[in-house]
Amino acid sequence: MSNRGPLYGLSAEIARKQAAKYDHELERQVRLWMGEVLGEPFPDAGFQEAMKDGTLLCNLANKLEPGSVKKIKTSKVPFMQMENISQFLQAAERYGLKRTDLFQTVDLYEGKGMNAVLDCLIALASQAKTKGVVTQTNPGVKVATKNERNFSEEVLNQSKMEISLQYGSNKGATQSGMTAPGTYRHL
Repeated sequence: MSNRGPLYGLSAEIARKQAAKYDHELERQVRLWMGEVLGEPFPDAGFQEAMKDGTLLCNLANKLEPGSVKKIKTSKVPFMQMENISQFLQAAERYGLKRTDLFQTVDLYEGKGMNAVLDCLIALASQAKTKGVVTQTNPGVKVATKNERNFSEEVLNQSKMEISLQYGSNKGATQSGMTAPGTYRHL
């Protein structure tokens, strides 16, 4: 972990804005959800501190999809802890999360992007709900599934005869009096 000094100017302003966007109620819901899925209460430590070594996240991935993280490293060496976080992110992507829903390893390890971590866990809860994981706490929403429709030729031909309201109606309006861009109005 790098040792950074205090922030000044624009960097400090950005850090304040990010801190203001952080939703503690969502964090509480994610803590409860993770505790339900893991079968044990979420640790009392800070949100970032509890997940910093990645073991909690790897256990969560294995509960949602057994065997998704083969080996969880318990070392206190920063590189190994970051490796656990990386394995969780790979497991989450295989579980169905989009790359845009994932966070960077340093976001969690250094605690600089906890909004992204929270968003990722909410997306994971949504994906879990879609796959049938039932919990009392639901921080995410159920992801929509494909709903393909097949229409007969007769229905398709009937639809070609109707003028859809999406085409709009000008109700007798014309373009008379309109001028092209860049031309003068004649009074």
